[in-house]
Amino acid sequence: MTRTLHLNAFLMNTGHHEASWRLPESDPYTHVDLAHYVRLARIAERGTFDSLFLADGPQLWSNLAQRPAGALEPLTLLTALATATEHIGLIATASTSYNSPYNLARKFASLDIISGGRAGWNIVTTAGAEAARNFGLDAEPAHAERYARAAEFLDVALKLWDSWEDDAIVADKAAGVWGDDTKIHPARHQGTYFSVAGALNVPRTPQGYPLLVQAGSSQDGRAFAARYAEAVFTAQQTLADAQAFYADLKSRTERAGRDPAHIKVLPGIIPVIGSTEAEACAAEQLLEDHIVHEHGVARLEHLLHLEPGTLDLDRELPAD
Repeated sequence: MTRTLHLNAFLMNTGHHEASWRLPESDPYTHVDLAHYVRLARIAERGTFDSLFLADGPQLWSNLAQRPAGALEPLTLLTALATATEHIGLIATASTSYNSPYNLARKFASLDIISGGRAGWNIVTTAGAEAARNFGLDAEPAHAERYARAAEFLDVALKLWDSWEDDAIVADKAAGVWGDDTKIHPARHQGTYFSVAGALNVPRTPQGYPLLVQAGSSQDGRAFAARYAEAVFTAQQTLADAQAFYADLKSRTERAGRDPAHIKVLPGIIPVIGSTEAEACAAEQLLEDHIVHEHGVARLEHLLHLEPGTLDLDRELPAD
């Protein structure tokens, strides 16, 4: 039996390792350098990767001392990469919590047309008080509410992408008829979170709608993926956990009335590459040697919701 391995390149500025920007050959400004991303995209395309992926969030990540911070807006960046590549899929992360369906559907439709049908949307609901405060909220909406909004958001986006029939454009020069108004279908959506009246102002795209990708592993996230997703990113920490996640997602997809074979699971790995194992280990050690210890401690304090400066690595973690 022939099996196909799907490969996706998760591009993260100078690299996923927090010390990658400190290597002698690294440029600490490449996270906002278009030429850097063009080079990476072309390498991935030559390597026959299916797609490349850009994470995103509407807040400033990390502290500026630790690693390059700030990022180019992914749909803008992928539009530029679309003109520099020919085949590779272009997946952008965009939040359903802090966008509106009409504008975001228009942006993804535009990327799909510009790229010749290579756009993908990593659908996220955006957790965290930092992002909420950037949009006038005191706290993030509840987890279940975020996913309820996401489901309605995507339903509206699908209506908008389907608001043009495939043959709505007639382009009959002799008759003076460019399009057929009877093949335009306004969204006419009135729901809990959104009210959208009209049709999309971008014609039908090569794919119809972008590849739908999801990356949540919570119960709500898995249910959302089973209903909508065509590909799912995951990062389980053990083989057993990864196998259990895969089986659960496939089962949920079938129960949702979809063919489980139509949803692809993409487990994340961060490889360190060398021509030999010893060479790869040496490269890994070089990265580890460039970690600033204090940054790691501060990051751990943040993850554990501890006050800065309270964690002593020579003592047990606080009881709470």
